[in-house]
Amino acid sequence: MLEQHLLENLKKNSEGLYEVYDRFSFDNLFRLLLNSGFEDEDALNFILCNCSLSALIFQERIYNKYYLNLSTENTVSDDLVALRNQFLFELVANKYLNMESKVSAVSDEIRKCAPKSLNEWEKYYYKNVYPKQHLEDLGRRLYIKVTEVCKAEIESVTEQDCIDFVVNLVINRTHDGYQSEIQTIYGELQKELDEEIEPAPDEWDRLYNVDFFIKIKGNFIGLQIKPAGYAYITQIINELEFQKKTHEKFTKKYGGRVFYIISMTEGKKKIIHNHEVIEEIRKEIKRLGED
Repeated sequence: MLEQHLLENLKKNSEGLYEVYDRFSFDNLFRLLLNSGFEDEDALNFILCNCSLSALIFQERIYNKYYLNLSTENTVSDDLVALRNQFLFELVANKYLNMESKVSAVSDEIRKCAPKSLNEWEKYYYKNVYPKQHLEDLGRRLYIKVTEVCKAEIESVTEQDCIDFVVNLVINRTHDGYQSEIQTIYGELQKELDEEIEPAPDEWDRLYNVDFFIKIKGNFIGLQIKPAGYAYITQIINELEFQKKTHEKFTKKYGGRVFYIISMTEGKKKIIHNHEVIEEIRKEIKRLGED
């Protein structure tokens, strides 16, 4: 049954591994394994050994241990339900409530407030823009619209609506999150090292797999940022040997080593996971400074 399900529902890549790149596929496979008598960790190990996984799966299912929330009883995971609701609510609110005109230009208001905390912003909004009762009334109106028009609205969703949503989610939002992550890690590292860190030119990215660099007396140290869990992703494992060679070429030409900076999520903030690398970079800066 298990092998038949895998063959019928998942594609194999060139290395013979089943491709599991989205949360829905991962959840279905994990539940099938639980139904087949696997314990949580055994199911995870089976997937790690037999499947090619995306960075999204590592971040949203494995690294944060969300897989432990999956059971044979639920059919759709809470975060996927939330994603569905977000799309539906945004669709209805934008079409029927004209939200921006009813809550004011919040981006302008929050700049006026310049809050130091969420609580400060909340108090400012309720006092200077609209009272909380106003937002509660909008929520009630949204509920009425959703329950009244939900069936008709879903039936009216076009193929292009779905395409646009997926493209925006995968391309735009992912890029925004990535840029936020890069800037956070970049800022933390620059503060720790007290050295100027500069974006690498495109040529370095292509030739040496370097995202940023530090210049020390005419020499350069390379930095490459990766998400936590990257070392388990099959595609990247295969690239590591190649990247090692390109990093060696970088060191030979520019004098400094290339370091991996691993980022992870802590709450809503991106931080450096392999903090010990900072001391290694300091030693490299010292070595190049003494040459």
